[in-house]
Amino acid sequence: MIVTGGTVHEQVKLARDAEAAGWDGVFTWDGIHVGDDIEAYDPWALMAAFAGVTRRVVLGAIIHPLPRRKPWELARQAVTVDRLSDGRLVLPVGLGALDDAGVTGFGEPRERRVRAERLDESLEILTGLWSGEPYEFHGRHYDFPGPLAFRPTPVQRPRIPIWVVGAWPSERSMSRVLRYDGWLPYWLSKRDDPDGLARPDIPDQLAEVRDWIAARRSLEGFEIIIEGSTATDDPAGASATVEAWAAAGATWWIEVDWSSFEVEPQRRRIEAGPPPASVPASIAADG
Repeated sequence: MIVTGGTVHEQVKLARDAEAAGWDGVFTWDGIHVGDDIEAYDPWALMAAFAGVTRRVVLGAIIHPLPRRKPWELARQAVTVDRLSDGRLVLPVGLGALDDAGVTGFGEPRERRVRAERLDESLEILTGLWSGEPYEFHGRHYDFPGPLAFRPTPVQRPRIPIWVVGAWPSERSMSRVLRYDGWLPYWLSKRDDPDGLARPDIPDQLAEVRDWIAARRSLEGFEIIIEGSTATDDPAGASATVEAWAAAGATWWIEVDWSSFEVEPQRRRIEAGPPPASVPASIAADG
């Protein structure tokens, strides 16, 4: 569940309560909101605070728009949280949505092709720096001489797990998914609008692409992450919903209601506990 409101102190408390209630992951989100009434906070500061009040849950942010971040700075932020949490961080990444003021309001590139190039280069830089070996990079958008040493390395080896937004049936987008550790599923919903994306509506959609992925790489250790919402007072219905997605290939269920920025409904959902299901369930906090 992605908590979309609350003060920083409320969010830290929600993270602690989520772990106590049996959730498997606590997530925030990475968005820059300027010119609206949404109160947004830095996800890395929040995740560091989450790490301090939890001991078991996976931590992350849905999602990091890598093309508007400096990859060498993000490499350092991620390693810091990975070590604070004793290896519980995952890194969900994507191009960034055009309704994010961090993309449109501060001169960042809008073109999907350019953002995709920057995403690919950023991912190469992250994995290269995290290796701990002397490293240099020469690309179209980023260039730095070397060899450079990066210390410390992440707790998790060979790297912090990277979950990638993949837009089916884009060949380039899905080939990126195959190179990393998880897929956040989207479909191209408007062929004449390259940024028109939609999440899958029914489990059958997911099963088809799961089989496509399995034909091209091992699914061992590979995560497929589905977002959705279930009712607080209907555990049987929640279980049926999540199990249907699990049968189609989902390995994580992210409980989220983007329509609400109120703390109390989300607090009640946390306290009710995750849907009884065979996949890990997570709750995420505003960031």
